[in-house]
Amino acid sequence: MTVPLQCRSSTAGARCSPPLGFIAICAFAFFAGAWATVYFCHSMRGGMGMPGGWTMSMMWMRMNGHSWFSSAGDFQLMWLAMMAAMMMPSAVPMFLKTRRAPVSLSAMAAGYFTVWQAVGVGIYILGVLFATAVMRRNDLSRAVPLLSGVALIIAGIFQFTGWKLAALRRCRLPFGCSVSPRKYDGSFSHGFRQGTACCICCAAPMLMLIVLGMLNALAILGVGAVITAERLLPQSDNIARFVGTAAILAGILIIARKLLG
Repeated sequence: MTVPLQCRSSTAGARCSPPLGFIAICAFAFFAGAWATVYFCHSMRGGMGMPGGWTMSMMWMRMNGHSWFSSAGDFQLMWLAMMAAMMMPSAVPMFLKTRRAPVSLSAMAAGYFTVWQAVGVGIYILGVLFATAVMRRNDLSRAVPLLSGVALIIAGIFQFTGWKLAALRRCRLPFGCSVSPRKYDGSFSHGFRQGTACCICCAAPMLMLIVLGMLNALAILGVGAVITAERLLPQSDNIARFVGTAAILAGILIIARKLLG
């Protein structure tokens, strides 16, 4: 059950106390996530040169002395830190707009980031399967730069769709992308639905991040800034279209460079 914020009367009317404790925890999670992301980018940097002139990231490979279980655990820690750093600036205002008590806000945030963590599990599985395939087939490995360019173009086109633009407008509603809480909707389930909507809305920027390099600190910073700007700044439609245009042009450039040698 949702617990409302405790309000007190004043000469200016009803006024609700801001959940300073919850805000402080979110700020700590953001800075801790940013520090951990930098650490993982440094410790997991490097990779394997592949046919086609690209580099396979270390995070898709099992290191000597590590099991697949421990490698997956390292990836999930890295992913959680990265999501905390990238998503917290735009997620916290959405949490606070629901005007819930700190305990409910914490449950809502847990539901929200549970979805993102599940996405990380799926990305790791697909990434390992793809890495295994390209290491076994040189023809597929040589096609990776072309596939990267196509992926950027697809991500850019998605930024222009009516669904994407409508989703960004819903982010500014009182209850965020979920529009309104369902009857008897708990805080965790509401956060879970918010996270699901957010994952789909951010699919294009996240695809850009995967193509540009998930251990590239500049790419992480850039995509995080894009997601925050799309959801918080005015003229979100123009921001989405600008990012889409940049992604399409980058994809065309990558393909042209590959075809022209």
